[in-house]
Amino acid sequence: MRSRRVAVVGAGMAAARLAQQLQAHAGRTETVLYGAEPERPYNRALLADVLAGRYRAGAPALPTGVARVRTGTEVVAVDVRGRMLTLADGSRETYDELVLATGAEPARAGTEGAHTLRSLADVARISRHADTATRAVVIGGGVLGVGTARALAARGLPVHLVHKGPHLIDRHLDSQAGNALHTTLGRLGVTVHLASTPGDGVTPTSTDLVVSTCGVRPRTDLARAAGLPVRHGILVDDTLACAPHTYAIGDCAEHRAAPYALATTAWEQADVLAARLSGADPEARYTGSPPMTRLTAGPVEYAAFGACDDAAEEGADVLRIGDATRGAYKKLVLRGDRIVGAILVGDLDTAGTLTRAYLTGRPAGPDPLSLLTAPLSVRATEESRP
Repeated sequence: MRSRRVAVVGAGMAAARLAQQLQAHAGRTETVLYGAEPERPYNRALLADVLAGRYRAGAPALPTGVARVRTGTEVVAVDVRGRMLTLADGSRETYDELVLATGAEPARAGTEGAHTLRSLADVARISRHADTATRAVVIGGGVLGVGTARALAARGLPVHLVHKGPHLIDRHLDSQAGNALHTTLGRLGVTVHLASTPGDGVTPTSTDLVVSTCGVRPRTDLARAAGLPVRHGILVDDTLACAPHTYAIGDCAEHRAAPYALATTAWEQADVLAARLSGADPEARYTGSPPMTRLTAGPVEYAAFGACDDAAEEGADVLRIGDATRGAYKKLVLRGDRIVGAILVGDLDTAGTLTRAYLTGRPAGPDPLSLLTAPLSVRATEESRP
């Protein structure tokens, strides 16, 4: 019995994880990754650290098991019914199972000459520009924007971070956590402009290095042209299928109306699909991922998971610890004795314990405040909301 050929369009983090897991399950599959970039799969979450000089360009490489990786090989068309790929050079490749892991592309700020940070090639371009720039302007104060601002400050550039939201990383953090990050970035030489757009808080000039970090959009052009279901991302069911013998995982996929754009989600989807395709667990299902995000960039670090915005606090018990002078902040949201959300900024010592308790549903115990405290604990305030 011949091995089934699994073609993976895309050679990013989701594709690498899938290849690893297919090998781990020792199924009868031959896996081929088609990547348009010249590099083998690497960890995009570390691009800001490469820009800061914490890692060499080749350091974030990811293992792919025994899969064959075809770098610099762009897939330009998919024939789902004929199970055929067309490559940029005009050649064609057949497959038994197709996995779309095409990722996402940066949303641009509309500022002329702005760089984006999504690839190692982008890092190289930004680095060259940083060598001659007199100032850096980062547009967008989300996870990537904060990490990029910190990286450019570490290179010695004065940095202005322009964010149209009310506080930094407002999709994942509350205002107090955002303010704590604001304080830390200020100490590192980053000037933050909130509720602002380019031209309001700061006007880029010809001598500035401008980096747009205004989010990403799922790459769906290939899927749409192939007649696959697309809304915001490629629509998949709980088997991660979007058509017979056709699947999508990672940033390009939309499951239950929720595109995620998180590495942990991509890995969980890859694990489920590998179990199905290898035959290790043909009934495996993906039912969603708990919201979790984390940034560790030197002194700029935070972790957030679960329901922790203002709406989640209604009817919940909320514990907070804050130290404005250190830029540290911790928050725990409880319903009954269960953790439903948490935010940690500037001190992640208890992140592992909190995350495990959240994921397993373990009771918080009689002293939930102890889950937040570390040896260098600071003033605590407890709030109970009816």
